[in-house]
Amino acid sequence: MQNEYQHYMDQCLEIAKAALIAGNPPVGAIIVYDGKVIGTGQEAGKSTGDITNHAEILAIRSAIKSGYAKQLSMSQMYTTHEPCIMCSYMIRHHRIPEIIYGISVPDVGGLTSQFSVLSTEKVPKWGKQPTVISDICVEECKALNDEFLQNLNQI
Repeated sequence: MQNEYQHYMDQCLEIAKAALIAGNPPVGAIIVYDGKVIGTGQEAGKSTGDITNHAEILAIRSAIKSGYAKQLSMSQMYTTHEPCIMCSYMIRHHRIPEIIYGISVPDVGGLTSQFSVLSTEKVPKWGKQPTVISDICVEECKALNDEFLQNLNQI
């Protein structure tokens, strides 16, 4: 499992590096179904001025656009950062059953913040909460995040 996580997280990290180069937070996300990447997302909220252009949402949109809407409920999402509250809503809406991420985002994270959208079972139509695996490639994700924050402070 660890090798599988590493393989897909390496892809997320490459996407995150491209997001960083474009001036966005370094977040990259992919959706995997049956061993195949069916959706990719590169954080673009800052560069596009559209806050909904988070990597996880763009990965879901990418999978849907490629004809994989029905497979989302049987897929895994990999992402460099814990999905935020907004992205977590999308994940739950589409019933993605497994989320694997790098670093947590405690203030607005969909699992670790006080607004735990990923773990709640109080919304009946969302069904069972997804399995969440965190702390994958933490050092690499943190290094990219630190670089983004350093760049932000230089402005």
